[in-house]
Amino acid sequence: MEGEEIEDEGPSLQREPPHSEDLQLAQQDSWRAESSAPAERVYVDKKAVDKLTEGLLSHYLPDLHNSKGVLQELTQNQLILLDTLDQEVTKFRDCNSLLDLNSLFTEAKVYHNRLVNIRKEMIMLHEKTTKLKKRALKVQQQKQKEALEKEHQREKELERERQLIAKPAKRT
Repeated sequence: MEGEEIEDEGPSLQREPPHSEDLQLAQQDSWRAESSAPAERVYVDKKAVDKLTEGLLSHYLPDLHNSKGVLQELTQNQLILLDTLDQEVTKFRDCNSLLDLNSLFTEAKVYHNRLVNIRKEMIMLHEKTTKLKKRALKVQQQKQKEALEKEHQREKELERERQLIAKPAKRT
């Protein structure tokens, strides 16, 4: 068995490669010494260190692997939650944009109805103005006709007066 030389800063006694009973005594002695002694060299059996390391690893490694697996699962679940939240936020934005679209469509419908009413009014006004123009044209034609008839009547009266005026006879 090979021994390994390790320096320890804590209090302990210098000895040969320890056996299990020696290890227990050395631990008890080191607890009693409490920093009163300077640093000393301790010889530890490499097999004992390997077995202790193996025991420590076999004791904690399964729990560490389980913890690692649980943490990975938790991280994956958090990523899934983040994606889900992102999708929900997108849905809410879409809903808000749909509400905006609905209000825009409602507003567009109101303005469309206003335009339809204005168009109807314009058509009605156009028809009225057309009728008024025809009536004005008829009235104008009637006045022209009456004026023409008056002129004709006046000419007739003038002609009649001319005929009634005595004409001097020609002297022959």
